[in-house]
Amino acid sequence: MPEGHTLHRLARTHRRRFAGRPVEVSSPQGRFATSAEIVDGRVLERTEAHGKHLFHHYGPDLVVHVHLGLYGKFSDVKTPVDPPRGLVRMRMVGPSHYADLRGPTACELITDAEVDAIHDRLGADPLRLDADPDRAWARISRSRAPLATLLMDQTVIAGVGNVYRAEALFRLGLDPQLPGKALDRPTWEALWADLVEMLRDGVKRGKIETLRPEDDPRMLDAPDRGALCARKVYAYRRTGRPCLVCGTPIAHERHLARNLFWCPTCQPAA
Repeated sequence: MPEGHTLHRLARTHRRRFAGRPVEVSSPQGRFATSAEIVDGRVLERTEAHGKHLFHHYGPDLVVHVHLGLYGKFSDVKTPVDPPRGLVRMRMVGPSHYADLRGPTACELITDAEVDAIHDRLGADPLRLDADPDRAWARISRSRAPLATLLMDQTVIAGVGNVYRAEALFRLGLDPQLPGKALDRPTWEALWADLVEMLRDGVKRGKIETLRPEDDPRMLDAPDRGALCARKVYAYRRTGRPCLVCGTPIAHERHLARNLFWCPTCQPAA
């Protein structure tokens, strides 16, 4: 599933390609056709992302909400426009580019109140200027749930997925099973700052690379297909391979139906 940096990068790209001018919006697949007709030809006023949610604002109570889910993807192609290929849920056409959306979990036209409701239920997003890390800390500091659970809870921190969870916990030397209430405030502040740094870098690069300069990427094997979004990482999908810091084999287990990766030596149990 795309993580938060992908949605913020899309918001930035769509702002540059389409905002401030009328946009042709259609639904070749047909599932978004009625809503597409309503916003077709309107000016895209602004775009924003919150966690793994993308919002296109066309005016009062006219907001296209997209959640890519596991399989959703936007293409970004220069004009002229080609006939749609496959099941294109939504097509946006501007003067120089067009974008096709395929396979999202959600693509819907919603009101401003519904947008506010989504923002309200989501946690602090490290990439948003209005993020409130104290709100996330309030949840974490009184929770018995392990950090591995809390970092993936979008109502606590929005935008962190499996890759950033594994890498943030590794970089801070934190046991994934450490209860939230056992985390001290200085470590939380360091963890939040590291998430901000990594996610911003992800927006800039368009991919996840978490190795610090002092750690040699030449020690890495070629990433498997499932790790192509994260090529230079410490723990994610490196099961059984030597830790780049200490050499201990990277551990793996299933945690709440998701894969969890960590180094037992660098992230010792408390």
